[in-house]
Amino acid sequence: MQQEVFTENPQVLIEDFFKKFEYFDENDKQKIISAWNFLLEKTKDKTHDGGTPYYLHPYRVSLIVAEYSPDRDSIITALLHNILSFENVTEEEIKSLFGEEILKLVQMEFKISNVHVNAKTQSQANAVRNMFFALTDDMRVILIRLAERIDYMRYLKGKSEEYQKAASQEILDIWAPLADRLGIKQGKNELEDLSLKYLNPDVYQQIKAIVSQKKDERSDYLEKTKQSLYKAALKAGIEITVTARAKHFYSIYQKMKKRNKEAGELYDLLAVRILCNTNAECYTLLGIVHQLWKPLEGRFKDYIAMPKANGYQSLHTTVMAEGKPLEIQIRTNEMHHVAEHGVASHWLYKKGMTNDIVDVKNLSIVNQLQELKDEHLTDETLFAEFKNELLKDKIVVFTPNGDIIQLPEGATAVDFAYAIHSRIGETIAAAKADGKIIPLSVPLENTQIIEIITNPQNHPTENQLQYVVTYRAKQKINAWLNANKTEQAKQVPSKTEIQKTEEDETPKEQHAHKPGKRKRTAPHIEHSGKIKVGNTSNFVMTIAGCCCPKFPDEIVGYVSRGRGITVHKKDCRIYKRIPDIEHRSVDVEWE
Repeated sequence: MQQEVFTENPQVLIEDFFKKFEYFDENDKQKIISAWNFLLEKTKDKTHDGGTPYYLHPYRVSLIVAEYSPDRDSIITALLHNILSFENVTEEEIKSLFGEEILKLVQMEFKISNVHVNAKTQSQANAVRNMFFALTDDMRVILIRLAERIDYMRYLKGKSEEYQKAASQEILDIWAPLADRLGIKQGKNELEDLSLKYLNPDVYQQIKAIVSQKKDERSDYLEKTKQSLYKAALKAGIEITVTARAKHFYSIYQKMKKRNKEAGELYDLLAVRILCNTNAECYTLLGIVHQLWKPLEGRFKDYIAMPKANGYQSLHTTVMAEGKPLEIQIRTNEMHHVAEHGVASHWLYKKGMTNDIVDVKNLSIVNQLQELKDEHLTDETLFAEFKNELLKDKIVVFTPNGDIIQLPEGATAVDFAYAIHSRIGETIAAAKADGKIIPLSVPLENTQIIEIITNPQNHPTENQLQYVVTYRAKQKINAWLNANKTEQAKQVPSKTEIQKTEEDETPKEQHAHKPGKRKRTAPHIEHSGKIKVGNTSNFVMTIAGCCCPKFPDEIVGYVSRGRGITVHKKDCRIYKRIPDIEHRSVDVEWE
């Protein structure tokens, strides 16, 4: 929630701070006041661009950070986050006044204080590296930096249009996705909305007008909905809290783009949140909601059984309530703390306000960065991997045993195999998704069950590098290729041979014959139990009619459309001319 500062009087400001945030004890208060006085002394003659006192910016940052109920040191660091940029301040001075822990935090903040990533040039990559690794060293540094970015965007109005757009694009590219990966939804939503305001002001004002226009109508509608929920929950003996709101502007904008509609044409702009006390109550309430209103097909998601990578848990369903689509979220109070504050919520746990249900060190983004930290990467490579993989949208797939594997969008079965174990990735021969064989190069889809078939004789290839997306898979494939110095033999057909010659799609072109001669019409032969992929023969196999391989011919296979795996002789010219064969091929052998 945006904070407003109505006075520039330093004494009034610090008093207001402690009135708003009463969880600090007397000792903490005195140390925070010392930091505040130090900031005032060192920056008394300094102003920001608009002529306002410099200390107002760090004060506002500390207000944003304090919303997450952090420890005392986080507030002190927020106040002093850029103090080392002043010539009249030394590191020794900070250490003697506030201790080594504060000095370390302030130093890390200073290192990343001028991170401005130009998406085209990836400039200042060294500062970006420092920011990324601060995630693994001390999460408080990133929380303070996100708070600083929020305040920065709130007061961007006086800058040039070009500057506003560049800053907003950086927020959408780096900071908002980072807040999302850390589960800080409150910060993510505000950063996205503020970016939209400058990147597409016309759409922003249009959405703002629509939301404001329907405020009274929405208020009556949501009040009726809330009362229905309270009445039904009371009857079931469940204590709940219901809140209702319009969705944030950027999410409405994303819906507009996805559905190619104006804001006024969208109906599902509202969301209701139900808070309860236990997981069991969540599922009971889901049943109550579906009894009250008809659910929309395909709009239910269970993030309690299957949490997001950032620790987010909730039940989502969309229903038709009073003739309008309405999104309803159901979660416990503990889940709500995590949903709003993400990694910052672990300070709440330290204070004993709730139970520890999220371990910061188990967040996938932290683990992945820890792995990258051990690699000798250039700053530019690190930034590319961070932006393209760690900040990318995620999908969730399952092993046959039901284990959850989270991968970036666009990941393939080879990425999945390496996520399980390096040896499985190195020896992958084929893959099944929901029981059906799939090409190894095809991106996986959300919630698929993936089964990997291995062959001890298989090994990584250069072709795999063209379609894997995870850093782990790329690194392991490159390491194996470098260690073994193997080159994959490639037989590339001439341009005159590149034509649509797949026997199951254009048989007339493939079975050419001389005029007057009888056309060769070798039938497709269904084959089972004689050819295997890896250690498995439980596939539909079709023997190609063009070359009719027989034991002990050397054979190759590929995933054909609608006919399982089609098997050719290794030297078959038709096989070599099949489009995209390098991505569809499967290693097969006689059983």
